[in-house]
This record gives sequence, structure tokens and C-alpha cells, in this order.
Amino acid sequence: MSDYSIFIGLLALYIGSLVGIGLYYNKKQKTSVDFFLAGRELNALSIGFSAAASWLTAGALLAVTGFFMLLGMGSVWGFVAPNIIALLVIALLVKKLKRLPAITQPELLEMRYGGSLRGPVAIIITIVMILFAVSDIKGFSMVLEIFYGLDSLYSVLIVGAAVALYVNLGGFSAVVFTDRIQFTFLFLFVMAMAAMTTGAATDADAALSFSRMMGEVPATWYNPFSVGLPMVLIFTLSIVPGWITEQDPWQKVWAAKDDKAAQTGMIIGAVLVTLVFAGCAVIAVALNRIYPDIAAAGFPAGMAKAEPALLVFIKASGFSKFGLALCAIGLATAAMSCADTFATSGASCISRDIYQRYINPDADEKSIMRINRLSVLFIIGAATACSYFIHNIIEAIHIATFIASASYFFPLMGGLFWKRATRKGAVAGLVCGAGVQITLVIIDLVKTPPMAPGYLESLSPLLSGHGVIAGMLISGIAFVAGSYADKPVDEKQLDLFFTS
Repeated sequence: MSDYSIFIGLLALYIGSLVGIGLYYNKKQKTSVDFFLAGRELNALSIGFSAAASWLTAGALLAVTGFFMLLGMGSVWGFVAPNIIALLVIALLVKKLKRLPAITQPELLEMRYGGSLRGPVAIIITIVMILFAVSDIKGFSMVLEIFYGLDSLYSVLIVGAAVALYVNLGGFSAVVFTDRIQFTFLFLFVMAMAAMTTGAATDADAALSFSRMMGEVPATWYNPFSVGLPMVLIFTLSIVPGWITEQDPWQKVWAAKDDKAAQTGMIIGAVLVTLVFAGCAVIAVALNRIYPDIAAAGFPAGMAKAEPALLVFIKASGFSKFGLALCAIGLATAAMSCADTFATSGASCISRDIYQRYINPDADEKSIMRINRLSVLFIIGAATACSYFIHNIIEAIHIATFIASASYFFPLMGGLFWKRATRKGAVAGLVCGAGVQITLVIIDLVKTPPMAPGYLESLSPLLSGHGVIAGMLISGIAFVAGSYADKPVDEKQLDLFFTS
């Protein structure tokens, strides 16, 4: 049998098991709450595994490893640290969020401000989820291209078809259950690769050579502030808000059986994510010894070779056909574990916050779930189209995050913690922030030459990250100014959000 045939055979068995899980949970779905929030019965362990799996994309793992290779621990602020910090902050917000009777963030905003924001925020969240899904498709397409020489279209068909099947059958319950399986596969893959790359880098037993290899790394590699304190602050202030207000972890909080399960689950998720990224750091150190020319190229020039370095190592290591297929399956699980979360999160906005709220208010449960299933297909299809225009994996994640940070962070968090926030302020913050940020992203993408520092960053360090600090600043100012220009909200309307 050919390499590809073995991979397809194993993949078919894996996807078949996921579809079986979807069929199992399909029988338990009686209402849209069962479909969207797993009946609000999730325990801490389910939430922890799902929270970790949902934020560990195949593409992000390759990109994070590449960043570790080129920038060392200083790179953690671009993805790793915000990921962990955001989960821990959400754990602190659990008691506030859990008492709100919402299924989606746009629905919550309507409860707080009225109907003006629900539709626009639902559209923005859908766009953000599509961009997040792009990173999964890009990452897995890189795997198939390097391992089997396949066109990126195959990754789209595999990820899209698998996710659409088991998500549409089993809803959020199937997503959470399969996330346990997918995280386990991914964790074992990363730990195995850490051991194998260490052994290859030192020509010795991995367990005995690990401490020696890590001890030979230059001290500057371990410095988490090597990128400079300004960049640490810029990344933290621009990325963490977007991930704190990302809809999919809030969806898990609302799906938890109680406050303790939600809070403990987010902490477990943060720990699991940390373990995986620690494995990526070890892999990066080993790959730098194996491919010293990549690190010598520096950032960003070396990123084109750093991102696929692990895949190149696997391909060149003489794996058996079965072993190569297992590695591909391990990375496929990472792609699916994130794509399913992004698809369900975005689809819930389309079906509940756009279709049911504005198009067909009298829609019954079956109609809503049917639209939701079609929306899953739409999000996967849209992510496929975008993947042909966005070439950098982390770029897709950052663009999505920056749009979220600059558009609805202040209206959402301000509505939860500031009584003086009003509808006019929220609309002003949303419109100004989203408009400015999307414009800055387009300008930066158009004017930045390939593999060069960002155009806006070359104008000023404060405009790093597609100018997201400027976008957030304008959104915040518009939100506060608009709120003070409006009359205060009636106290009775605020009881749901501020009564102990």
C-alpha cells in the first residue's frame, strides 16, 4: 500500500469514530439548548480538555514552534502567554458570566443595550471565527503538502467534511467529547516529537541528553523580555482582550453544569495548554541544532522555513508508512478540534442572532438547527476561500483577534462592569473600532512586502500588530464618550448584570 492509502485508511477509521459520536449525541438532542450548549451539563474535565483543544490549532503549533526557533521565549507574547492568560482571566469571570441567561454574546449584548448591537456583533464574530478556522486549514494543508505532496484543496475537503459531519449530527456535545480524544492525540504527538527531535539533535538517548541540550542553549533564548518591554505590552494589550472576549470559551462557561465546573475547567485548560507549548519549546531547541541555518536567517526571514521545520524533520526521519500516517492524523486532530469549535461558535451567531432574531422570529427548534447546520458548512467554505489569500498561519489568528479586540471588547466588557455604559456608547465603540481596525489591517496587508516587517510597524512601534492599539484606543474613547453623551440606563434594566 502507498503512504497516502495508509493515511486515508486510518483517517477514515478516525472520522468514522467521530461520526459515531455525533450519531450518539444526536439522539439526546431535544432542544436548541441541547444543541448549542450540551444541555448545560458539562463537568470541569470536559471543559478543560475542550478549552485546551479549541485553542491548539495544527497551524498554531507549527507557527509557535517556528517562533521559539527564531525568537526564543521572547516570542511567547505573540501567542503562548496571551492564550494562557486569557483562560485564567475567563476563570475569574465565571461567576459573572454564568448567571446571565444567554447562549451567545450578541444575545447578551441585546439584553444589556437593546437590539442595535446584536446583528452587527454576530456578523463580526462570524468573520472572526472564519479567520480562526483559516489557521486550521492552512496548518493542515502544510502537513499534507510536505508529507504527501497534496494540494491544499485536500486539507479543506478532509477537515471540512469531517467537522461538518460530526458537528451537524451531535452539536456542541459532540464537539466537547471529541475534543477529549483530539487533545489526547495532539498531546501524545507533541511529547513524542519532543523526545525524537531531542534524540536526533544530540545523537543520544533523549531522556539523558535533554538536560544537556537545554543547558547549551544561550541564556538570551530563555529571556521572555528579549523582544523588549514595549512589544510585550503591545502584544498583551492587543491580543489578551480579544481572546478574553472570544465567544467559544464563554459558550463553554454557559454550558457548564455550575460555577465550579466552569472555573476549574478553564484552569485545567490553561495547564494543559502550557504543557503542550512547553513541548513545542523543547522541539524548537532541538530543531535549531538540527537546522542551524533557519535560526541564523533570523525573524521574519527565517519564518518561511521555521514553520514547516518539524514536518520536514518528520519526513526526513525515515518514518514507516504507518508512523508517518499517525503523525498526519495527530495534526489532523488538532485542525479538527479547533475548526469544530470555530464553526459551532460562528454558526450559533448566524442561526440564533441573525436568522431567528431578524429573518424568521417564529422559527421552530428544527428550523434553527437546520440553519445552524448550513451555517457550519458556510463557515468552513468561507475559511477555505480566505486561506488562499492569507499565507501566514499566525497572521490569520492575529487579524481575527485584533478585529475582536478593537470592535466589541469595550462594549462587551464595559456592559458587564460599568453601569454608565449605554447603547449609544456601545454602538460608537463598535462602529469606530471595527471600521478603523479593518481599514488598518487592509492597509498593512497591501503595503507590506513579502517576508518584511509590517508597513505600519515601520512607521511607529505603536502601530505594531496592524495598528491594533490605535484601533482599541479609538474604540475605547468612542465607547466612553458616547456613553456620557447619552442618558444613563434605568437601574431596573441593570438588575440582571449588577445585582449580587
